[in-house]
Formats: sequence, C-alpha cells, structure tokens
Amino acid sequence: MCMDIDGNDEPGCYCNRSVDFFYNESGKLISTVWRTKDLVVVGLGLTVCVVVILANVLVMAAIFINRRFHYPIYYLLGNLAAADLFAGLSYLYLMFHTGPWTSKLSKGGWFIRQGLIDTSLTASVVNLLAVAVERHQTIFTMQLHSKMTNRRVMLLILGIWVVAVIMGLIPTLGWNCLCDLSGCSVMAPMYSRSYLVFWAVLNLVTFSIMVVVYLRIFLYVRHKSRSMSQHTTQRKHKETVVSLMKTVTMILGAFVICWTPGLVVLLLDGLKCTACSVLKVEKFVLVLAECNSVVNPIIYSLRDEEMLTTFKRILCCLCRRGGSQTGIPSSVRFGTLKQETIKKCETELKKMTNPNSPGDGV
Repeated sequence: MCMDIDGNDEPGCYCNRSVDFFYNESGKLISTVWRTKDLVVVGLGLTVCVVVILANVLVMAAIFINRRFHYPIYYLLGNLAAADLFAGLSYLYLMFHTGPWTSKLSKGGWFIRQGLIDTSLTASVVNLLAVAVERHQTIFTMQLHSKMTNRRVMLLILGIWVVAVIMGLIPTLGWNCLCDLSGCSVMAPMYSRSYLVFWAVLNLVTFSIMVVVYLRIFLYVRHKSRSMSQHTTQRKHKETVVSLMKTVTMILGAFVICWTPGLVVLLLDGLKCTACSVLKVEKFVLVLAECNSVVNPIIYSLRDEEMLTTFKRILCCLCRRGGSQTGIPSSVRFGTLKQETIKKCETELKKMTNPNSPGDGV
C-alpha cells in the first residue's frame, strides 16, 4: 500500500507527488520548451508510427484474406504483426505525451504510457518464442506446417497477450519506486531500478534462447539435407522449408538488432551506471526499437513472393475502390494502369478467399 485510508502518503512514500517531482529527483529534468531535438524525435517518431500502423495492417489483411496463409506459422506471424501494430499505436501515444507534455501527465497516465510499450515488447518477444518452438517442432520432422489445430493456435495467441498485459501491469501494480526514491530509474523515473534489471535480463536471456534454438534447427536442416534424395518433390520441399526458416530467422535477427541496444541501456540504468550517460542515447535507442515494427513487413515483401503478390492485389483493389468514389476518370486515376489489370487483381483477390480454389498451402 502507498496511501492510508485517508488518502495520505504512508511514511516514506510519495504517491501524492506529481510526475515532475520524480523527474527532478532522478535528475531527468523535463524541458519547459520544445527544443530542436524534441521536435526532430517527435516528427520522426510520428512518421514511423504511421508507416508501422499502415504496413502491419496490410500484413494482417494479407494473412486473413489469402487462404494459402491459413496455417499456424502464418497465424503467429500475423499475431507478430498485431504486436507491431500495437507497438505503433503505443509509440503514437508516447509521441503525444513526451517532451514538455510529460509534465501534464498524471502518475496514472505516465504508467499507462510506459505500460503500453512494455506490453507491446512482451507480446513480440513471447510471440517470437512461440514461432521458434513451432519451427523446432515442424522442422525436426521435416514438415512445412505444424499440425496444431486452429483452436490451439488461437489459445496460444490469447495466452501470449495475457502474458504481455500482465508484464505491462507489473510496475503499476507495485513494482515501482513511489516508496523508494533512492531506487528510482533515471530513464523511467517512477520505475524501480530492480525492475529494469529484471526486465532487461529476462528479455536478453529469451533472445539468447531463441538464437540457440534457431542455430540448432539450422544445423539439423543442413545435416538432414545431405541425406535427402535429389528427387524434384523432396528438393522443392526442402527449399520451401529452408526459405521459410530464413524468413523467420531474419525477423528474429532484426528484432534482436533493434531491441538489444535499448535493453542494454535499460540494464545499465538499472545497475546505476552513472558514467554511462544513458540519457544521451535514450532517444536514439527508442527510435531504433520503434523502427523494428516496420522492418517485418519489408522482410515479408522481400522474402515471400506470395505475400508480396497479395500486398499488391490488396493495394490495387483499394486504389480501384478509392478512385471510383472520387468520380475521376480511370485514365487520370491510374495513368498507364489499364482497367483489365485492375479487374484481374480483383479476380485474383477473390480467388484467395475462396476455399475451393486450388493452392499449394505455402
């Protein structure tokens, strides 16, 4: 408890103090005016947020529409896109509650701001771990897709979000420094440094486990490939398995590269490294972490031809419908893009949603 029954602070607690109080105590002063650095960070952040939201909505729509993606691995990748979408919305909220606006936040609003970021990170990490387990289960039997039922996949996805929300609520529920000013973080002035150490170490260990799992899978695939015959069917199956493995490994690699610097900085702050100047790099590692949420759609586009084709057809149909509502002649709306091409896009998109149409399930 932080307050007594009359709403007063208990001895040693500062629950009734403002956000400014904790920032001043930690040495992270809130600027009263918009500095050039603040404007650059917010401007860049808002731009990235918009791209993140649109790109990941496109990924989720592609997986939902195209029946060839209706398999556990793609459901998990779709959930990863949902986590990235949530991250984009969380950063969007952060951009409108940072800089001089921070001082206007209530303590509850501040914890919501931080909790949203924590929840999105946890959802991504746990989802990537689930993808690693799914790939381990299927690759070691040289299958392309897991035999998990849709019900189990949905329960797994629900479990991922339950864990993510719980982790995001932990500081709000009590693991903070409202009653221990000496233990307050510098980067997150109402978070306990011990929580930052726990948070950073937990995620870094999880990263390490996933890297080991994928390394083991690759070694197994390489060994297994040597003993496989060169028949066309087996060769195509092997190539498809390896291609999908490379895609998810690139996703993991991008996540580790984008998030590790931020987690290391959090760990240094949690360990009270006064010589590390964590505030000087805080904004940069935040932007780097945010950029990760737009990397995955790029990887899908470069690595998965079917996904890229679905993206194009969705955008084609959107342009068609958007243009028809404006009343502008098609020759002006689309330039050299012919009506026959547009109709073909719409026809192909309908085929993707038709469970009776032929497909390879990849």
